[in-house]
Amino acid sequence: MSDAGRSDPPGLWRDADFRRLWAGQTASQLGEHASLVILPLIAVPTLDADAGRLGCLRAVGQLPILLFSLLVGAWVDRWRTRTVMVLADLGRAVALGAVAVAGLLGLLGLPVLFVGAFAVGTLSVFFDVAYQASLVRLVGRDRLVRGNSALEGSRSAAQTGGPALGGMLVSLLSAPVAAASGALFFALSFLSIQRIRRHEPAPQHLARPPRVRRRIGEGLRFVVGDPVLRTVGLASAAFQFSFAAMMTVHLLFLTRELHLSGTAVGVALAATGPGALLGSLLAARLPARFGHGAVLVSAAVLGDGVLLCVPALHGPATVTVPSLIAVNLVFGAFGQLVNVTVMAVRQAVTPDGMQGRVAATITFAGMGLTPVGSLLGGLLAQEWAPRTALLVTAAGLMVSPALMALSPLARLGRTLPAPHTHRSGPDGGGGGDGGGDGGSVGVRP
Repeated sequence: MSDAGRSDPPGLWRDADFRRLWAGQTASQLGEHASLVILPLIAVPTLDADAGRLGCLRAVGQLPILLFSLLVGAWVDRWRTRTVMVLADLGRAVALGAVAVAGLLGLLGLPVLFVGAFAVGTLSVFFDVAYQASLVRLVGRDRLVRGNSALEGSRSAAQTGGPALGGMLVSLLSAPVAAASGALFFALSFLSIQRIRRHEPAPQHLARPPRVRRRIGEGLRFVVGDPVLRTVGLASAAFQFSFAAMMTVHLLFLTRELHLSGTAVGVALAATGPGALLGSLLAARLPARFGHGAVLVSAAVLGDGVLLCVPALHGPATVTVPSLIAVNLVFGAFGQLVNVTVMAVRQAVTPDGMQGRVAATITFAGMGLTPVGSLLGGLLAQEWAPRTALLVTAAGLMVSPALMALSPLARLGRTLPAPHTHRSGPDGGGGGDGGGDGGSVGVRP
């Protein structure tokens, strides 16, 4: 575990195909998370959307996670991941390009934004599940932790830097140009990933493959049957629900209560990027020294707890922006520490033929309630004062570390848990070593 986080692991960065995957995944994540801010920020100042409509817009973009995650997981396990990622990138570029064209023609309105957000959200589910499964097929298990550290580092940085970039694009450029800029990132990802040359064997297809419902059930049983994975799913759901509600209120609080410009919001959110890089370095050392469980719980408490400081902010931008930068720096560092640690465990204990379904099941558990959270955030912002609504939703984040602290997840030691044999279903796609004590993505935003 001690060398899992080296920035230049031997052989990995000399692998041209891995570099193409990393570059494409980074560009794709930047485009995805920039669009999550570009579309709402277009709606608020340009279309004068209120809190309820903003909550609906965010919910529409997150709804595909609830609707399609499990189905996509079963589907991805039966197709080449490179093909899935390339088609998803192409579709998202077209969707944001259509929003830009609508803006140039004077047709941009909330219905167009709703359609664009739903299309981007749906295709993002395909890409996110596929890229998690692709790493095992591309680099093999002997370099899995190193490859995962690189991908998760760039993903987390994009997840935090993307919103900052989106805020600045909307502030500095017109709405159509900002949307077109988001589409450019997906186009860059398309160009990079389609250049991967290593042959990826298509997963084995039987003459009479099992029904999709049965394959989905295998993934659900695999996750639910393990107490640690089950805790990760519950903690992820609690966090993502509260975080979705908080972010809906948060955007309104920063722009209407603190009167910050899009550029100021972008600068404040950008601090999470350097924090995430710090978290990646910590993830390479702290779990092996203090234990994975202790690190996960304490990092979640510190990362989530610091957001309780935001509702207390008052004053001019010269005071609030530096404070927000400090909060986001801490949040980014400890959030990334949790995310990388959990992802490494989950991928290590999941058999190759189950990667897509396990990733999709955890995504479904962690992100499935985010549309409801976004709607709740919009409702609270309408019924209560923004500061009160922000405090309540930020306090809800603490349920996640509480669940982890009361579970077997907190007792994970300094070494990664050993996999146990997992018996596959009749499709032959789930053979190999399965997961005993593990985790997955989704605990962090």
